[in-house]
Amino acid sequence: MATFILMTKLSPEVLEKPKERAKKGKEWLKKVKKVCPDVKWIAHYSILGPYDFMDIYEADSVETAHKVSLISRTYGAVSAESWEALPYEQYLKVLKDTLK
Repeated sequence: MATFILMTKLSPEVLEKPKERAKKGKEWLKKVKKVCPDVKWIAHYSILGPYDFMDIYEADSVETAHKVSLISRTYGAVSAESWEALPYEQYLKVLKDTLK
């Protein structure tokens, strides 16, 4: 399983109604679990900066990561970017193997 980081920015309209946002968030998670049942959620954060949320998850393929991003866009995200991440220890192994 690969690790992905999903960065989402919500539309201003979505943020105007906090109760509806909580409901939409639950609906989004339910939809992702239905369409991508093998996704393993690691963390979910509300963050400061250009994005509103950061989710860390594991998925079996890049196609699954695309699905997670697409579902996010249908539930109020103006943008949804998924970045593949490599754990630091694995990075060090790649670095060592590459620069032999």
